[in-house]
Amino acid sequence: MALIRALRRYPLAGLAVVALATTLILLAVGLPGAAQILATTVIGIVVLLTAWDMVKDIMAGKWGLDILAVVAMVATVLVGEYVAGLIIVLMLTGGEALEEMAAGRAGRELDALISRAPQFANREGADGQLTQIPVDEVAIGDILVVRPNETLPVDGTLLGASATIDASAMTGEPLPVTFRTGDTLASGTVNETRAFRMQATATSADSQYGSIVRLVREAVESQAPMVRLADRYAVPFTIVSLAIAAFAWFISGNPTRFAEVLVVATPCPLLIAAPVAFMGGMSRAAQIGVIIKNGGALETLARVRSAALDKTGTLTRGNPEVRRVIPGTHSADELIALAAAAEQFSLHAFAQSIGQVAAERGLTLPEVTGADETATNGVRALLADGTEVRVGKITYIEEVAGPLEPAQLAPGETFVYVSHGSDLAGIIILADELRATAAGTVARLHELGVTDIAMLTGDNAATARAIAGTVGIDEVEAGCTPQTKVEHLAAMRNRPVLMVGDGVNDAPVLAAADVGIALGARGASAASESASAVITQDDIANVAYVIEISQRTVRIALQSIWLGIAISIGLMIVAALGYLPAVVGAILQEGVDLVAILGALRALRVSHTPVPEAVETPAARQAA
Repeated sequence: MALIRALRRYPLAGLAVVALATTLILLAVGLPGAAQILATTVIGIVVLLTAWDMVKDIMAGKWGLDILAVVAMVATVLVGEYVAGLIIVLMLTGGEALEEMAAGRAGRELDALISRAPQFANREGADGQLTQIPVDEVAIGDILVVRPNETLPVDGTLLGASATIDASAMTGEPLPVTFRTGDTLASGTVNETRAFRMQATATSADSQYGSIVRLVREAVESQAPMVRLADRYAVPFTIVSLAIAAFAWFISGNPTRFAEVLVVATPCPLLIAAPVAFMGGMSRAAQIGVIIKNGGALETLARVRSAALDKTGTLTRGNPEVRRVIPGTHSADELIALAAAAEQFSLHAFAQSIGQVAAERGLTLPEVTGADETATNGVRALLADGTEVRVGKITYIEEVAGPLEPAQLAPGETFVYVSHGSDLAGIIILADELRATAAGTVARLHELGVTDIAMLTGDNAATARAIAGTVGIDEVEAGCTPQTKVEHLAAMRNRPVLMVGDGVNDAPVLAAADVGIALGARGASAASESASAVITQDDIANVAYVIEISQRTVRIALQSIWLGIAISIGLMIVAALGYLPAVVGAILQEGVDLVAILGALRALRVSHTPVPEAVETPAARQAA
């Protein structure tokens, strides 16, 4: 059924398959006349259609393999090599079908991104009743209610006392954020806890998610069509072939000599070598967990000269965890138990991580009789014995414990201070761990010819620069929005530019880049839809691997193309001198095709240089 649907969708490719099979059957049963009529008719139809498209392309200033294909198909008919002509027809129409399939998939992926946008909103009326309305009907000033696990339909202002929002898909940051009355909320983020009320400050079209969808669409539509690798050789090869054929006709005075030369001048090495090599390279990339969506992306990856990397979830793992504990007046276990007891009443981003450590250690938490949280500072809990526990920023703890010395932090780390009464119970260090292969990947990208590497992140400048310095990135753009990421990317001079990221917030910049790679193993689906390639395994080292594989694949494709061209030109010269009859030339040309295919198949075996993992120091491994 799938084959029938494919043949219906791409009728010329289907016609070529049926015609080639039928022609071979007719020849096998001893009906060469019928076989020739059928093959010549099909070749003629394709020649006329291709010639029409070729004329339109030439008028538009585009020259490609269609010229060579038309000449080759006509030549095969003129010398009676109609089976070879049908093979050329199949390769030509099959390639066009694959290109149309790739374009159709890009459109479906954009539609999928749009379909994931919020569809409805819960509007509160003057009587307090809720009405579900299409998100497009939300007006500025409407009061909306967002239930737990619902996506915020539009941008707005929080009316409730507090709300915990998962903004990871939009900002790329893994930590839930606590908002207070009057704070600005962004569409596309997810309500993590209890229901809350908000006032719409923008319509659906003007909200952040709608803007992201629009940016993706504009970026996709602005991309110039990829020039096929073999097209660059089509015009000179065609000119050389026609020149040799015309010279052979001139010196011999025999028009048959012209056809004999063109039989061995068919563009099969060009038509076959690059696609076979590219398919081999894409298959090899898939084996290491990288899905390259089309051959154009592979070719661009091979030429990348600049790269921009997201931080959270790309250079780092995107999972905050307790890195170490610095005991004060209490032991490590007592410190964790006190912090977890207080944090269980908190909406703070680190509460889950601290509670998880307490559970893993099997600690018994002290009884809490009351707790309250101070926005942006920390949480305070009253224990059953009447003592107070505070967990939060250093300034919050200094209110009861007096002046304190800030802890020494490694790149990417942050601290939580814990007090018990007026004593500093200790400090808990948390961090979003840097990927082990991050620094090695950056170094390998430089070795592969990527001269400029930048970090584009929505995180604060201090943390961003610390991470960048650790992995060897000099250029850092912090506090970025989806729009400013696109602007920074456009300002990078050395092209093509690669972007690596994850999450919905990276969708526009992935689409705007010359080639985008999404870490799809944990990132939002919108990133995967906008990217040219998707890493299905959670390892940034695959970025370097796929560039190396792409470079070697293109090198193999070029070698195969040049080998095929060299052999074809050699055969053309022999044919021009009258030593190569048409039938023998057609057989030898198939040998040329075989050599080109075998050479291109080497791409299935391309390897890559492993990226070393960073060596952890004992201090980095230590967890109290």
